[in-house]
Amino acid sequence: MTTGVIPPGQSPEPRPTGPEGPQLPEQRGEPDGLRELPEDNRTRSSVITARAAASFEPLGRSVATARSFVRDTLQGWGFGDVVDDAVVLTSELVTNAVVHAGTAADVLCLRSDHGVRIEVADRYPEREVPLQSAAVSMGSPDREGGRGLQLCAALAGRWGVEYTPTHKNVWFQLDLPERPVGTRTAGPSLPAELLPVADGRVRVAVVQIDRGGAITAWNEDAEELFGYAAEQVTGKPLTDLAAWPHTPGTGTGIAEALRLSRWEGSYGVRGAHGRVIPVYASHLRVRDTGGEPSTVCLLVRDHERAVLQTPLRTPASNDTKSASPDGADPFEVFIGSPAPDDLDGLLQRTVERARDMLDGDAAFLLLATDDETELEVRASTGLPSARQRFARVPVEAGPGRYGSARMPAVHDDLTAAPGAVPLLGGTGMRSVVTVPLKVEGRLTGSLGVAAEGAGRYSNEEALRLQFAADRIALAVESARLGELERLRRGSLSFLVEASDLLAGTLDRDQTLALMAQMTVPTLATWCAVYTIADQASEPYLSYVLHEDEELIDGIKSLLSKIAPPDPVPTPGARVWSAPGEAAHQAALRSSMRSLSLGDSDHRIGTTIGPTLATASAVGGETVVLPLVARNRVIGMLTLGKPTDEHFRQEILELAEDLSRRAALALDNARLYSERTAISQSLQRSLLPPGLPQVDGVEVDVIYRAAGEGNEVGGDFYDLFPIRDGAYGFAIGDVCGTGPEAAAVTGLARHALRLLAREGYGGPAVLERLNSAILDEGARSRFLTLLYGELWPQEDGSAHLKVVCAGHPLPLRLRQDGTVEPAAEPQPLLGVMEDLELYEQSVTLDPGDVLLCVTDGVTERREGTRMLGDDGLADVLTTCTGLTAGAVAARIMRAVERFASDAPSDDMAILAMRVPEVLAD
Repeated sequence: MTTGVIPPGQSPEPRPTGPEGPQLPEQRGEPDGLRELPEDNRTRSSVITARAAASFEPLGRSVATARSFVRDTLQGWGFGDVVDDAVVLTSELVTNAVVHAGTAADVLCLRSDHGVRIEVADRYPEREVPLQSAAVSMGSPDREGGRGLQLCAALAGRWGVEYTPTHKNVWFQLDLPERPVGTRTAGPSLPAELLPVADGRVRVAVVQIDRGGAITAWNEDAEELFGYAAEQVTGKPLTDLAAWPHTPGTGTGIAEALRLSRWEGSYGVRGAHGRVIPVYASHLRVRDTGGEPSTVCLLVRDHERAVLQTPLRTPASNDTKSASPDGADPFEVFIGSPAPDDLDGLLQRTVERARDMLDGDAAFLLLATDDETELEVRASTGLPSARQRFARVPVEAGPGRYGSARMPAVHDDLTAAPGAVPLLGGTGMRSVVTVPLKVEGRLTGSLGVAAEGAGRYSNEEALRLQFAADRIALAVESARLGELERLRRGSLSFLVEASDLLAGTLDRDQTLALMAQMTVPTLATWCAVYTIADQASEPYLSYVLHEDEELIDGIKSLLSKIAPPDPVPTPGARVWSAPGEAAHQAALRSSMRSLSLGDSDHRIGTTIGPTLATASAVGGETVVLPLVARNRVIGMLTLGKPTDEHFRQEILELAEDLSRRAALALDNARLYSERTAISQSLQRSLLPPGLPQVDGVEVDVIYRAAGEGNEVGGDFYDLFPIRDGAYGFAIGDVCGTGPEAAAVTGLARHALRLLAREGYGGPAVLERLNSAILDEGARSRFLTLLYGELWPQEDGSAHLKVVCAGHPLPLRLRQDGTVEPAAEPQPLLGVMEDLELYEQSVTLDPGDVLLCVTDGVTERREGTRMLGDDGLADVLTTCTGLTAGAVAARIMRAVERFASDAPSDDMAILAMRVPEVLAD
């Protein structure tokens, strides 16, 4: 974040910030000239005197950070009259960018003599601007779309929207109200009883801070207020004394505040007696005659804040505070105003204030689970990172009242009662005070402060901490319920999307990939899926995914070397410590080898890095969820976090819901794959394994099954030798699909071969096949069949005898391009008992082609159009001179192009051609 006066010629566009978020503010010198705003954006003054800019990542907490940035900037400029409107408008516009558009937001504040212009830019320029008629309707305040622009129209003096190919920029201007000459601010005359309360002798500490943050001046009132003589503190950083109300990532820190041109607010100063003294401060950034900047800090006791506090434009009622002896709510001094509006920010601010209030070394806040059996760490300060974020401890940690989180407790020395506070084990903390957070008698959490020394706390500190906990409990519970509701809504949306994705595929490998991709990084940092083929099989590592692709191979190698988790069908997540322990041992061995062999061994240097990276990646909490479908464990879903991170309970519940859906999808994919494999195997068994080589005749076949390959089709073909010099061929179509059709297909193909080789002619073969089909009774299916016998001749021609039983007629293509049927239609098989069939003789001359197809070819449709026999004949006329394979390919290509939709019926094409006799 940058702020200061703009040098001449510099663009007022926001500068990019680093990956750590907004940068430290930077004060600039006076310019030699002043830059003017565009003519259409001017108010009463066109001179820009200062600017501040910051960028915010597309995260929910960025909205609160942007509000703090604008509030601090305008208060530092002395623009308290327009702070509230500016914060409201900035909040709405940044919310549109980081929440709804999902992009980073750039915020730019421009100060002029009589107002401020604020610009909010995002990187989603495709959105439209809501159109407004002359009479603007604000609509419902709960409606999200377009509300930011409507508020601009309602609150700003001027506003507008600018587009570039990469950015959308919304700006608004707020003008300062007119004041009489010489009046900065003024209030009404008040009776004495309504005036602010102060001590008999109001002391105003004046502290001056140099460019590096060290104290250079310390007046007598500062000595009286804080107990330090000037020589004791001169040259020391102010940060050594200040207890700053700062939550990382959600507000302005002391280093930033000392560089702002003006800052005003509350914090604490640790006095010589070791206690934190709440103060109200006003900071002003100045420079000496040599141009060296410094900050002058005016400080008073917090209950005397009226001495320095800039009056609000619309003061709020202070009745509640007046009930306090000091005229201020003690805990609000430490929470700060305004309090963070997000749960994490509120909890972090609470533990920092609690630690400072009791002069502790560490503090922690835990929230109770819904069943009040466990407490989950949600915020801490002064503790190792392993003690933070979602680690869980039981509510009843031991016997008696001091072992329960439901009652206040003071432990003088934890070394005398090991395990009394599990969270502090191994941290070096010896004394601790804990108090419950309760709402309407229900335990909602626990707040604790700890110190490294023994005997630091008594019942007095417990009462003070309990008072603070009582004041904050309702706000924490309200924020927690709001976060939980948002999480549940997001969880519902997540599960709906996951169900749609899982239902959209029946491929096993794709289902495994989807399972992992939906959990990483939304629910976990890494994921592994184990599958179990059957009850007698061991779990098999089928898929591994990490948000950093470079770590996937290391995790996969690690998991392959350890025993898989037990396939326990019990629902819910259970902790699995084996990966973390194995990774730790591997990293330890690599480190020992590195130390023993020295740094000169490059092999160690190249192996220890990936080993340590893998150990860090799987060093956090790892849980296993069973994949149960149809009362059988078919696998396990393993989710993991990196070192020192834990899963929150709501995420585990969401993962459990996902695992149930994923298990059913995975089992459906397994069943579909098995069915497809069986169908394809059966389909292959109904077709000949290969075509024999026929001397003097070219033969080619194309077969295309419709659908997804999970149904056995009824189309079939065959070409087989009958005896020396004679071949039988057949192409047929059984009514329907599935097992019944497959049975008739198998019966027909094998019966044709058997009867033909027994010496029966074509009509006799088909009549006996018809009887065999009718003998099947209810399982029978009618059959269309073209059967023929082929004899290649010495003169280069081929003689055929064919019988067409209800099948599409074979077509003969002559060398001159004419096409004619090569047989007459006769009754189909499997319908009536007494059939009288006859065969017809055909002679194919050199260059002639005989084309046989199933009805999937002739009945190809596009809307109301059908290819038909005539359309097939037209295509065949273009095949003169082509080989049998080329003829079959051209026919199939024409059929596929006839309609845009995928074929709905199986198709078989059998082409036979007598090649031309080459002249000597």
